[in-house]
Amino acid sequence: MKLGFIGTGVMGGAIAGHLLDAGHELVVYNRTKSKTDALLAKGATWADTPAKVAQQADIIFSMVGYPTDVESIYFGDQGIFSTLTAGKTVVDMTTSTPTLAEKIAAKAEELHAHALDAPVSGGDVGAKNATLTVMVGGDQATYDAMKPLFELVGQKVHLFGPAGKGQHTKMANQIMIAGTMTGTVEMMVYAQRAGLKMTDVLDTLSSGGADNWSMDNYAPRILKGDYTPGFFAKHFLKDLRIALDEADKMKLDLPATKLAKQLYETMVDEKGLGDDGTQGLIKLYEDL
Repeated sequence: MKLGFIGTGVMGGAIAGHLLDAGHELVVYNRTKSKTDALLAKGATWADTPAKVAQQADIIFSMVGYPTDVESIYFGDQGIFSTLTAGKTVVDMTTSTPTLAEKIAAKAEELHAHALDAPVSGGDVGAKNATLTVMVGGDQATYDAMKPLFELVGQKVHLFGPAGKGQHTKMANQIMIAGTMTGTVEMMVYAQRAGLKMTDVLDTLSSGGADNWSMDNYAPRILKGDYTPGFFAKHFLKDLRIALDEADKMKLDLPATKLAKQLYETMVDEKGLGDDGTQGLIKLYEDL
């Protein structure tokens, strides 16, 4: 079968590359065509619109920035659904809203096609190393058919229930990361102010109860002054807003996540640092 991939940014490009390396035919589309150059050089083919990807491919993956982008590439005039035919499958790997995942699944069913929401965790490192965690929503049969493809890019793949449940699981993931990211940067600020040798602190904490993925992967980047995005801060802020909106619908109050959102709003909206990685949050403490 021929695969399609829409959205070849930091993570999407790496994921698409693994699918191509596994021997699959791949047709790609990205808003900025130059971001597909590496894939085209490896044998992928270009399509001018999401609609043309859907015409050519049997399975269409998407991984874009925001729910509005998802809405556009699926439901726009040149979107996937304008040409999708019966029997094909769409897999949205964007971190988006559960409501939109349900809408996509309903439209696919109307067209006698299949849909999964399959957001991932693991950042640029996980995408490059094919060690992502894939959180899936949809029906069992479609999941079973797609699982071999997910296993090309992820080390942990799980179906959590019908459409939207993959997105709900990703929100739980982002709530947890909010805590570990704020903890990591404030730990580093505290250790620096206390006059501790940071490399020794990190080596010690990584072997104890404080160890976590954010610290292991982002603290070394901070020490090098490397704020390139493994995951864009502006996209993480989007995720926290989705998580808190969903929490409100469930009548949940999540004060720690609200505080993390406020910190990232300061970083992204006030400081204009949305294109930094999430580790750029430490810049809020530069005055210290």
